Amino acid sequence: MRAVTESRILLYLYLIGGSQMNWFEKTISFFSPSAAYKREAWRVGLDQLKSYDAGADDRLNAGWRVVNQNADQTDRVHRDIIRARARDLERNSDMSESIISAFERNVVGTGFKLQAKTNDEELNQKIEHLFTEWCKPRNCDATFQQSFDSLCRMAVRRKKIDGGILFIKRYTKGGVVPFTLQTKEVDDLDTMQIGGRDERIVGGVQYNEYNRPLAYFLKTYDINGLHSGKSEKVKADDVIFLWNKKRPSQLREMSEMAHTIGRIRDVNSYMEAVSVKERVAACLSVFIKRQSPAAGTMGRSANQSKSFSYNGKTLSPGMIMELNPGDDVASVQPPSQGASAADFIRLQQRMAGSGQGMSYEVTARDMSQVNYSSARQGLIEDNKTYGIEQKYLIDHFLTEVYESFLISAVLSGAIVIKDFWEKKREYMNHEWTPPAQRWIDPLKEATANKILLETNQSTLAEIAASTGYDWREIIDQRAREIEYMRLKGVMEDEAKGT
Repeated sequence: MRAVTESRILLYLYLIGGSQMNWFEKTISFFSPSAAYKREAWRVGLDQLKSYDAGADDRLNAGWRVVNQNADQTDRVHRDIIRARARDLERNSDMSESIISAFERNVVGTGFKLQAKTNDEELNQKIEHLFTEWCKPRNCDATFQQSFDSLCRMAVRRKKIDGGILFIKRYTKGGVVPFTLQTKEVDDLDTMQIGGRDERIVGGVQYNEYNRPLAYFLKTYDINGLHSGKSEKVKADDVIFLWNKKRPSQLREMSEMAHTIGRIRDVNSYMEAVSVKERVAACLSVFIKRQSPAAGTMGRSANQSKSFSYNGKTLSPGMIMELNPGDDVASVQPPSQGASAADFIRLQQRMAGSGQGMSYEVTARDMSQVNYSSARQGLIEDNKTYGIEQKYLIDHFLTEVYESFLISAVLSGAIVIKDFWEKKREYMNHEWTPPAQRWIDPLKEATANKILLETNQSTLAEIAASTGYDWREIIDQRAREIEYMRLKGVMEDEAKGT
C-alpha cells in the first residue's frame, strides 16, 4: 500500500511538471500508477537520448521561444526598424563607419576596369574608350552628380546598411550614349500597392507564379521631396535591384548589419559612459565648506542669511565653489574602467568585424598585435570576403550595365557594328578587372609570381589582374618605355637585355 501511494505521488508530481500522456498511458495510470510512472520515465529517458541539446526545452532554454516562418514573414516585421537603426549608426558611430568604409575601399576602391573581348582588337579599344567616357558623371548618372565608380561605392554602402539599392535604366537624350542610371532607395518601393485577382504584389514588387519580379512600383515625389501619393510602375527589365538573398522564400532585402548593430550600439553606450566618467575624474575643483554656527551667536559666526543654489550640478575644470553652511560634498567613485576599456573595445570590435567577414585589423586599423604571417593570413581571408562582393557586383550590376551600354551605343550609332544583332553574344563578351590588392611584402610576392610564371603555374593575365591592371596594357607600356629608352640612349644595355 505504501509503494502504491508513493507511486501515485510521484506520478502526480511528474504530471504537474508538464508531461503529456496519451489516452493509453492515462488508462494504465488509472489501474497501475507505478507501471505508468515507469513507462513514462523510460519514454522520457529515450527521448532525451535521441534529442539535440539545442532543441531541449529545459531551464537553460526556457526563455528561448522561436517559430518557423518563411523569410518574407520574418523580415517584413523588422525590416524598416532595423534599416533605420543601421542608418542611425552610420551617421553617429565611428565603429560602424569603419566597417562600411573598409568595404568601400577594398571592394570598389578606385573602380573596376573593363576589358572588351571581341575578336577585333581595334573595336575593343574603341568600346573601352567610349565606356571610359560614359563613366563620367554627366554621362552615366541621371542627376549629373556621380561617376560610375561613385555609383558602385554607393551600391556597396547601401547594400550593407539598407540591405539593397535600386538602379533604374533611363534612356534619355544627351551624353555619349542615350543611357543613364537613376538611383533609388528601397524606401521608394510603394508597399501600399495591392494586387488584383491575377496580380501578386508584395512589398511594392509584382511577381509571377515563380516569384520572379515583373514590375516595381516606385513612389513619386514633388520638388520638396514629399510623396505625391502616386507611384510609377517600372518594368523589371529596366530595374537592377541589388540585395543579398539568403533564403529561397525571401522576397525583399534585409540590412546586412542586422546581426552587428546591437553590439555596435552597446559599445557606443559603453564608451560614452567611460568618456563621461573620465572627464569628471579629470576635473580639479575646490569646494569651500562652512561650519553651521550655533543659534544666537553674534559677529562673524552669526547665522548667515545668504545661501547658494546648486543649479546645473555640474563640474568644470578649475571650478571654486562655496557651499551653504551645513552642506557637505559626497562623491561616488565607481571602479576605474580605463585599464579594461581598451581590451573590451578591442574584443567587441573584433567580433563586430568578424560578423561582417572582416578581420579586426582592417576595421580598427590596428596592426600592433600581428606579425607578417598572421597579417598576411588575415589579408588573404579579407580578400576572399571582398572577392565575393566583387563577384556579386560583376554578375548582378556591372555586366548588366555594360550590356545595356553597348546596345545603346550600337542603336545610337556611337559604335558601328554591322553584324551586331547576328552575333550579339560574341560582341558582348568582356571581363572586369577588380581594383588592385596590395600585399604586405611586395618583394616576396614578386618573387613568388616570378616562380609561378616561369613554372607555368600562373599566367601574366592572372598576375596582372591581381594588381588591378590589364596584361596588355602592361606589355604595351613596357614596349613604349623600352623604345623610348633606346631612342634616347638611356640605359641602353639594360633596355636591350629587357
